[in-house]
Amino acid sequence: MKRRTLPTAVAIAAAAGMLLTACGGGDDSSKANDKIAGADEGASSSPSPSASATTDKDAPTFDLPSDITVTVERKSTGDATKDAVLQDVAYSAQTRLEAFAKSDGRTANMSRYFGASAFTYWTQRVETVAKAGLTVTGTYRFFNFEVTDVANAKTAAVRYCEDQSKGYSKEIKTNKVLRTKPSNKDFILYTLQAAKDSRGDWQVTQQSWKKADASCVQG
Repeated sequence: MKRRTLPTAVAIAAAAGMLLTACGGGDDSSKANDKIAGADEGASSSPSPSASATTDKDAPTFDLPSDITVTVERKSTGDATKDAVLQDVAYSAQTRLEAFAKSDGRTANMSRYFGASAFTYWTQRVETVAKAGLTVTGTYRFFNFEVTDVANAKTAAVRYCEDQSKGYSKEIKTNKVLRTKPSNKDFILYTLQAAKDSRGDWQVTQQSWKKADASCVQG
């Protein structure tokens, strides 16, 4: 959802991070960095073998309403580990959007792609937005995915952008769409930390964002 009205923007402070504006408000106070704290400076930076181009057989499914459209623009890096990280981070972005759309912060996908403080934050945020009588609608685009650091193939720092210029908040009871005038704040930079769990999925554990970041704003 986006910064609609002041109360809405605050209630929806984040966006499913998509929903940051849409479901978001301001910049997150708990910052995730482009580097992994405590990572061994001497660790090898040699790329992993290129990931296979085959479709992920264990890919999640997303239960999104017909009035929501999602576009994910992600290119292969040629590195198997980085590609796996970015694939799951892209899934996490769609997972947040699904949670806000369903007014349910504890979906199976949320448990799969979020952990630690990030899971706690987003489940609470989804609940807050739902209590405000709001959900999301429109078109959401995720792009400029980049792994900025990897440590021991178990933790990673990632950033990506979201375009919410055509995404909006919607009143659940009336289905009224709360449209706002497009602005640079519709473009959001997400910076996060991810960790590989026992199942082999990469979970977002910390996340922060910045609206109108120059690296994300597009005409």
